[in-house]
Amino acid sequence: MTLRLARGWAMESCVLLLCLLPQIGWAINYKQGDPVVLYVNKVGPYHNPQETYHYYTLPVCRPKEVHHKALSLGEVLDGDRMAESLYKIRFRENTERQILCHLALSEKEVDQLREAIEELYYFEFVLDDIPIWGFVGYMEESGFLPHSHKVGLWTHLDFNIEYNGDSVIFANVSVKDVKPVPLEEGGGGAGRGAGGSSEGLSVTHTYSVHWFESPLPHARRAERLRDYSFFPKTLEIHWLSIINSLVLVVLLLGFVIIILMRVLKNDFARYNVEEDGSCDDLDQGDNGWKIIHTDVFRFPPYKSLLCSVLGVGAQFLTLATGIIIMALLGMFNVHRHGAINSAAIVLYALTSCVSGYCSCNFYTQIHGQRWVWNIILTSSLFSAPLFLTWSVVNSVHWWSGSTQALPASTVLLLLGAWVLVGFPLTVIGGIVGKNRAGSFQAPCRTRNIPRQIPQQPWYKHTAVHMAIGGFLPFSAISVELYYIFATVWGREHYTLYGILLCVFAILLSVGACISVALTYFLLSGEDYRWWWRSILSTGSTGLFIFVYSLFYYHNRSSMSGLVQSVEFFGYSLLTAFVFSLMLGTVSFWASLTFIRYIYRSLKMD
Repeated sequence: MTLRLARGWAMESCVLLLCLLPQIGWAINYKQGDPVVLYVNKVGPYHNPQETYHYYTLPVCRPKEVHHKALSLGEVLDGDRMAESLYKIRFRENTERQILCHLALSEKEVDQLREAIEELYYFEFVLDDIPIWGFVGYMEESGFLPHSHKVGLWTHLDFNIEYNGDSVIFANVSVKDVKPVPLEEGGGGAGRGAGGSSEGLSVTHTYSVHWFESPLPHARRAERLRDYSFFPKTLEIHWLSIINSLVLVVLLLGFVIIILMRVLKNDFARYNVEEDGSCDDLDQGDNGWKIIHTDVFRFPPYKSLLCSVLGVGAQFLTLATGIIIMALLGMFNVHRHGAINSAAIVLYALTSCVSGYCSCNFYTQIHGQRWVWNIILTSSLFSAPLFLTWSVVNSVHWWSGSTQALPASTVLLLLGAWVLVGFPLTVIGGIVGKNRAGSFQAPCRTRNIPRQIPQQPWYKHTAVHMAIGGFLPFSAISVELYYIFATVWGREHYTLYGILLCVFAILLSVGACISVALTYFLLSGEDYRWWWRSILSTGSTGLFIFVYSLFYYHNRSSMSGLVQSVEFFGYSLLTAFVFSLMLGTVSFWASLTFIRYIYRSLKMD
């Protein structure tokens, strides 16, 4: 019976993971005259990338029955809602001034279009997995006295499509040499393709299609999309900034390592020349980090929470490394909409076993008894804040009618991924970690009665260590952080994954070295409460990242409105939390390794 249930769970998990995996886009081969489907997707304000709405929410040409395209999970998470359009495009057949539809717009619909154009609404179409962008209309403001404000609607689109052999390579849309239809206050309008009245506006939408031969093969068509961009490009290969960060980090690490090695060498020479004696004699005749050797391995309070932090931090370290390696292998093609979102969800579910194993294994080593509660806490340490943040953000999107609001089927799929894959793997990992846990391997015995900690100077307080330990790792990634924000919260396609891997390694190295240095200074003051301090010292980098997100929102972007602001600050806070978990985990293990090393090197009874 148990074996049958296990097989059933495994089959359900495999089916669920196959649903989560991104769809692989194969080349579609066309013959001359074959129909090429153009999907309409979404519209939204130019400066708010995450505030998108279905294209058919605007008063535009639409079929009587709207047929939607089946989408992958990543596309749904990216806000895509592709639907078939009225555009009739045939492979390698040019079309001139084809009528799309005639529309009689009411005054309310004209006002809706005018408001969308004034907010710089753009549209996104998709042809053979190639995104096509363009603006809904045209706006011009000039002069102060007299002030002119002109708003016009594009009623004609020129599609320029490139092909090679029997496949589509690239496509874009142009409004060159086309006059917009003016949208005047009150619903009236005049101009080509429009008829104005006191009650509304009549417009005729037309389109043209032009085909051009391209030398690029289908396998390299992603290069064509990278070279062209409807949105302005701001990302460049910033070698000078990266070299500057590398030099800074090398100098910092060299300084920390040299100073610590010289200080430790002097400490070892001073401590080890003493005559062998009892622990009491050592306590009475010495000071510094050696005197607390009977307390330094005293287990901390809130052991279950500490182990959960370490487990989830290890999971996200594995997840981040996996995503970067997959990107370096070219698995995230720009034509695969939302592929990185799907990969992140699948990896998060599969790496849940890492969090369960690391957390329960270390929890057992430090003599934790409530291992079941530890597994539950580990599984919910990130998933609970994620669900709370997503609930607020999704509710705001649902209230505004945005396509970023997830449908019920997607919500059930994600919930099933956590219930059927993520949580069971956390439990399995926890059980394996508990059974394989050995002893803690402390070089020194711990007394039953804790030693009194002397009063510490202000520069050894937790807040000061958090400020130092958080600022230095943040300074190492501050340059790259702008490019990451411009990609996540902007329109850029990030392709510098090799540099990202280097910066990620730099971040972890700086965090580990700073944590070791701060831990040494803490122990030198005869303060043995290093367990939580080591996590908080460099884990505070997440606070600096969140403060930077505030700076980016107000000074480096043009985002505005409730929908975009709630999503930005909600997920920025969640991102800062993830960085705190990762860096806190790295700094803890670095400090523990360092402490074991220095106390194992001492001669003591």
